[in-house]
Amino acid sequence: MAAATLINLLPIQASSSSSSTCTNYSSRITPYVSFYPQVSRSTTFPSLSFKLPTNSNRLSAFTIVSAVKKLSELDPLTVPSKPDEFSDELPSESGVYAVYDNNNEIQFIGVSRSIAASVLSHRKSVPELCSSVKVGVVDEPDRTTLTEAWKSWMEEHIAATGKIPPGNESGNGIWVNRAPAPRKKPDIRLTPGRNVQLTVPLEELIDRLVKENKVVAFIKGSRSAPLCGFSQKVVGILESHGVDYESVDVLDEEHNFGLRETLKKYSNWPTFPQIFVKGELVGGCDILVSMHEQGELASLLKK
Repeated sequence: MAAATLINLLPIQASSSSSSTCTNYSSRITPYVSFYPQVSRSTTFPSLSFKLPTNSNRLSAFTIVSAVKKLSELDPLTVPSKPDEFSDELPSESGVYAVYDNNNEIQFIGVSRSIAASVLSHRKSVPELCSSVKVGVVDEPDRTTLTEAWKSWMEEHIAATGKIPPGNESGNGIWVNRAPAPRKKPDIRLTPGRNVQLTVPLEELIDRLVKENKVVAFIKGSRSAPLCGFSQKVVGILESHGVDYESVDVLDEEHNFGLRETLKKYSNWPTFPQIFVKGELVGGCDILVSMHEQGELASLLKK
């Protein structure tokens, strides 16, 4: 068996389809993957380790079919240089990304549930190494698809250069061994419980909430574990902007009983999620995505 080199992969967020058992897969020609057991839906994986053969001539024959384009087929996007700048070109969806320095050398290849949020985090921690980035959005981002997309980019880079990106080398603490991500802000519960009689109408509680907070997102599920693709996209966009927002789970029948029907009447909007900014309804997922892509959302959130 050829000698092996250890490669680090940035932690990724588990999805509801993630396996809760330890999966070990290896062969003479396939990278070895080791996942940690007992993973819940909202758990962040520790670093994943891959062993790739160091003989780059053998890699091209075993490249995994990927859900994204090849690195060589993509154009780089400029990473904003100022901390308060946000690039509308950076997608908030899940996928893989490759960070380049000022000399157009790849420094790190990562995978993320929100590409924009991860890239902007790198810019804050290692701005001198983040000049541009290539991104590949994965349309159906389950754990296996994301991992295979990352592996295909890594194999392509090693085959072309014969080396691993510095940030992916074992022991490199700049990109991988970062402090644990802060815990997600808890979701708002409008009532103490389903069987507790309210002294204030639910509609008034909604009105107070949206008017006393700059941004409020009524979503399906929690911000840590959205239960629909539209809600997940809304959470990703808001977090990529770094805005402080409140979230309310409209499916929480214990603490938000009757919220869905009451909110539809309050906002005169029939579907969820619903996003309010400064007491005014912005709309649902499609409108938020459109505003995000056109730069209108960034301007609105700065006011």
